[in-house]
Amino acid sequence: MRMGSKATETFGVRPAASAGMDAFLRRCADIYGGHPDWADAGEGIRTVNFAKTVCSETARLAMLGTKITVGGGSQRAAWLQKQVDGFYPRLREWTEKGCAWGTVILKPNGDGVEALTPEQFVAVDVRDDEIVGAVFVSRAYEAETERWYTRLEYHRFTDGGIYEIGNRCFVGHSQQDMSRAVPIEATPWAGLARDVAVQGLERPLFAVLRMPGVNNVDGGALGTPVFADALEELKDLDVAYSRMTGEIYDSARIALIDDRLLDVPGSRTGFGGSDSVKLPRQARKVSGFGPDEYYQEIDPQINTTERLVGVNALLSQIGFKCGFSNGYFVFNERSVLVTATQVESDDRRTIQRVKDVRDKLESAMDGLLYALDKWADLYDVTPVGQWEAACDFGDITYSREEDRNRYWEYVREGVFPAWAYLVKFEGYTEDEAKMLVGKGKEKSGEMPR
Repeated sequence: MRMGSKATETFGVRPAASAGMDAFLRRCADIYGGHPDWADAGEGIRTVNFAKTVCSETARLAMLGTKITVGGGSQRAAWLQKQVDGFYPRLREWTEKGCAWGTVILKPNGDGVEALTPEQFVAVDVRDDEIVGAVFVSRAYEAETERWYTRLEYHRFTDGGIYEIGNRCFVGHSQQDMSRAVPIEATPWAGLARDVAVQGLERPLFAVLRMPGVNNVDGGALGTPVFADALEELKDLDVAYSRMTGEIYDSARIALIDDRLLDVPGSRTGFGGSDSVKLPRQARKVSGFGPDEYYQEIDPQINTTERLVGVNALLSQIGFKCGFSNGYFVFNERSVLVTATQVESDDRRTIQRVKDVRDKLESAMDGLLYALDKWADLYDVTPVGQWEAACDFGDITYSREEDRNRYWEYVREGVFPAWAYLVKFEGYTEDEAKMLVGKGKEKSGEMPR
């Protein structure tokens, strides 16, 4: 049974996304996973999985130089920073999942934060195009009994403004088997309340990372993958690349050899004839009937250059449809960001795309920290205290060498400590750098500072 149907049956809710949207996201997930519906071994069409490349590159640029800090001097601020430090190493991965699925929900679970894709939740309540209610699925396998346990967790605001959480559990013989309801006490989640009501919340206890752009599938609150507008071009790219590599594979030189040339002179009848000769891989024996013996080589011509032009045209079109500047993705070429002026003129579209994704990421981080803060209140994890979060993003045109030269000028001008320069660019620890700078000043007769 589909999770959406089970959620409807269990909680009496209606999924916000249409069946067509579910099918579209499932197809995009298969494409991202390297299993597009156009890949057919019978026709020789293989995939280069470029959708994964687009998602990975978008997430990489969005996360480049990103830093999330929580200040305030309170125990609550310190606890929130600890949570950030815990999930930050996975944030790029979560951002890539958001690029691939269009939407990812980030949710505190007591042990940290988990990222859930649309196959793991059903959006049910939407206000002002924002998801404020959803049913989440969790599964656990019990090896001793060979049973699968499933928990549906429903988050929603009531008409009276109270935030309610409901847990319903099922057991079956497979991951999808939710045929028999069981009490939560008889599951791996024993100890969780069946129903919880919370007052005073303005936002849900989860955050939504939704990719920018309009959902043109059903117009709903779920986002679409960053490559959603380029599905036909992704298919064409796989076809073009498969044809090009197939041509290269088939381009081996072939030698046609008259079978009369393969007889060994002086051999006995039935011994050492052509059947005893092991031909090289590129040779083909043919029967000769004419008066003259012959030997012919066929050296197939390949059109790699012409085919690469077509491949690069498709890559450029895919990049444009995915929000990148023309020529960002190419084979056998390299695009370098040289100056700020060049970036502004040539890569403005890429920069705007990254900014849009970063805006969504910052909004999700704001919602996640709010949820974590309220989670700490709900379970009395740390004392209530002041906190303030800042999400800082690095420059996607960052050049380490330019940065190094600029900071060295600061050192020469005396506005930046030399030991700090060694820490930032040379890999020294603070103590090592200060010791090294001190020795240098002692040698030169200066007083160490």
